[in-house]
Amino acid sequence: MDINKRVDELRSRMADNDIAVSFISNYDDQYYLSDYKTIIYSRPILFAATMDKSYMIVPGLEEDHAKSMAQVNEVFTYYEHPEKTSLGDSPFFFIDKILSGIPAGSKIGVEFGAIALSLAQYFTDKGYVLADVGDVVKEMRYIKSDEEIAMMVEAGKLVSEAMRISLDNAASGVTEMEMDAFGNTYLFEEVPKRYPNATLDIFVMSPGGLARTNMPHVFSNTRKYEENEIVLHSRQVGLNGYRAEIERTFFIGDPSAEQKHVYTVMTQAQQAMLKAIRPGMTAGEADMSARKIIQDAGFGKYSNHRAGHGIGLGLHEEPYLRFDSDLVLKKGMAFSIEPGIYIPELGGFRFSDTVILTDGGSMKITNCANTLEELTF
Repeated sequence: MDINKRVDELRSRMADNDIAVSFISNYDDQYYLSDYKTIIYSRPILFAATMDKSYMIVPGLEEDHAKSMAQVNEVFTYYEHPEKTSLGDSPFFFIDKILSGIPAGSKIGVEFGAIALSLAQYFTDKGYVLADVGDVVKEMRYIKSDEEIAMMVEAGKLVSEAMRISLDNAASGVTEMEMDAFGNTYLFEEVPKRYPNATLDIFVMSPGGLARTNMPHVFSNTRKYEENEIVLHSRQVGLNGYRAEIERTFFIGDPSAEQKHVYTVMTQAQQAMLKAIRPGMTAGEADMSARKIIQDAGFGKYSNHRAGHGIGLGLHEEPYLRFDSDLVLKKGMAFSIEPGIYIPELGGFRFSDTVILTDGGSMKITNCANTLEELTF
């Protein structure tokens, strides 16, 4: 990834707004700007950029990891054990070092949606003026580079195959967690063969039954599927941080006539949105290309979330495809297309596929069974 180009773009936006230094708190944004991402963030970690240097501030237990991975000019390490605290015992020791020579009254860039209140107060107590750069980094992440798209395409292949394998094992008596495990086992076995030294992120949930499929985001548990049951199987795979998503609603035993009707409306809405989405339309128009079909069928009040969301480094990230958004879509944006319908007495119905916007249209990077016949077991 061209990290230097990304940091230079941030600096350009900082210069336009007279911002002397930026401190980035959101871990996906830190990864985007440094190529460094750790596992646990119980201790403060910050990325910082001035007009000529970039830094990571990390705790001692992350020192080796940051120095081996972070594409920055300098890694500053603060310590929590008495043998080394004289070298710096908190992130503020190094924040002050970066701020030395930057006079009070200067603007400091921070992410208003991510910064800890204690850190914001620290800056303002010293007389600095806070300026939001959160939207700047979000907008930089909107458009995926060719390298990012290539990684997402590979993730799309992996998540599609994991979905297929889990579906092949769908049956009454299988637990939700076992449903997750079928595809996960494939991923744990296959990724090391095809992608040496790669990192793998997995998100999966497989709720079954009327009540649980009406919860759009719920962890899988040990509950066993029963005969004549609806299931919503959802997967994301992140390869070296870059994600693709696929979701399918399926049935164990024959669905009722009412369930078949709702299922048909949902799939028609998703297919219409997949066909319609393209650069030049607004995010609101994209949402409504699916929502209008759901509304016309009388199910509008049961479609209680956006019809799609951005995807990349984050499970959900901007831009969001919401009915009232006038954001104009552009080539290189990536989205999960996922209109859903949730009716308490019938169950939750949702398909999701990941697309990358191209000249004049979109490229779908996930693929799996999508007909009622294929998804009835």
